[in-house]
Amino acid sequence: MLAASTALLTLGAVLGGLLVTDVGSPPFQGLDEGWAGWITSLRSPFWDGINGFLNLAGYRGVLVLHGLLVVALLLRRRPQAALFAAAAGAAVLVLTQVLKAGILRDRPDNTIVLTDTGSFPSGHVASTAAFLVVAALLVGRAWGAVLAGVGVLAMMVSRTYLSAHWLADTVGSVCLAVPAVLLLWLSFQNICIQENGDARRLLSWRARASRRRRATAHPESES
Repeated sequence: MLAASTALLTLGAVLGGLLVTDVGSPPFQGLDEGWAGWITSLRSPFWDGINGFLNLAGYRGVLVLHGLLVVALLLRRRPQAALFAAAAGAAVLVLTQVLKAGILRDRPDNTIVLTDTGSFPSGHVASTAAFLVVAALLVGRAWGAVLAGVGVLAMMVSRTYLSAHWLADTVGSVCLAVPAVLLLWLSFQNICIQENGDARRLLSWRARASRRRRATAHPESES
């Protein structure tokens, strides 16, 4: 996790540094424009509908899901896991907005959805990545990681399809959000695993106690 986080942060720093040097015409502008020209050529009513839904779900929708995840963890008596989820979501949200305001890259001209100022990095991609990676880490299964990867990739493609962001903006978002979550997980991992085990033992104890009560009550009802 540390190696992956370092690699992603390095790539994100390079992209951000090149934009700070020349925000209007970074070295990868040609690649961004080439991808934008190709992906927008695929527009159709069907894909417009799919990506319109992802536009709504990818930021406010994901933030709501992230909040519900924190509440669910608290209700399941996993306060440390809830703290990790909340800290990861908040850190990614704050870092995204700070970079947007600091770099102020212009968005593509032909966007078909409402957007705010600052194109780098993408808030939709960053918030989606934060939620899905947090969920995958807490689930701890390979299928969770696969679903997280597919979900983040879909949001990256969607933001460029809608001309809300350049391709580099979405890549930069992944390079920000994923390391932020992974580095926080390194601090919370052991306590969350222990907490999960304690909660399972508590549930098992309660289940055994309930069975004993039912067994005690059964002979009395027969008599």
